[in-house]
Amino acid sequence: MAILDDPGLFGRQWAARYDDPGNPDPGPAVDFLAPLAGDGPALELAIGTGRVALPLAARGVPVAGVEASPEMVDRMRAKPGGADLPVVVADMADVPVDGTYPLVYLVFNTLFNLTVPGRQEDCLRNVARVLRPGGRFVVEAFVPDEARFDQEEREVQVRDVTEEAVTVRLHRYDRVAQTFVRQTVTFTDGAVRLEPFGMRYQWPEQIDAMATAAGLELEARFATWRRDPFTADSTDHVSVYRKPS
Repeated sequence: MAILDDPGLFGRQWAARYDDPGNPDPGPAVDFLAPLAGDGPALELAIGTGRVALPLAARGVPVAGVEASPEMVDRMRAKPGGADLPVVVADMADVPVDGTYPLVYLVFNTLFNLTVPGRQEDCLRNVARVLRPGGRFVVEAFVPDEARFDQEEREVQVRDVTEEAVTVRLHRYDRVAQTFVRQTVTFTDGAVRLEPFGMRYQWPEQIDAMATAAGLELEARFATWRRDPFTADSTDHVSVYRKPS
């Protein structure tokens, strides 16, 4: 298995810092998801440290999760209400849960963390399996911008410089495979730390095709959680797929 194919890698590397300032406000996502969940239960794939799941549960929606990283789950368990959410520690592409759900959701580009060919398709098929008839699958992701990719690939981004360490970030893109590897390198006195991260990105219409193959229908697409219209200039999308009744 290649290192980036390990579903628990992201959590092992980033769990301790995942809740640092800079992550998006979960409020708009919770406002969007709560009406779709109804009485629940809702299922979050890659639930992480509970950034969205915990405030959604605080609205009275029962929430369960799948998360590949025990480290992320431990962080969530330490938060108020975190011990009450059932979580399966497993690869989210397998959706290894019992029962059915009116809402399954996957936020913050996490679908693209499935880098092994075929695993994104597996994820959507398994989501369709656990959705109730009429249930929704919500995906939040960025719209790929190859011009930005070109710029990032040419740059060495200096992330931090102190008297003790220097941190830089580099990117490599494979346009044919639609993948990228980002390497964050920290140099200290006598040591070098590598923190690799990769994605297999998709354009919205490619996600639509995977959803259609899984038996889901595109119901709506927005540019933001606040339901701003999706246009050709949108840099992100929130897509709602419905399982036919």
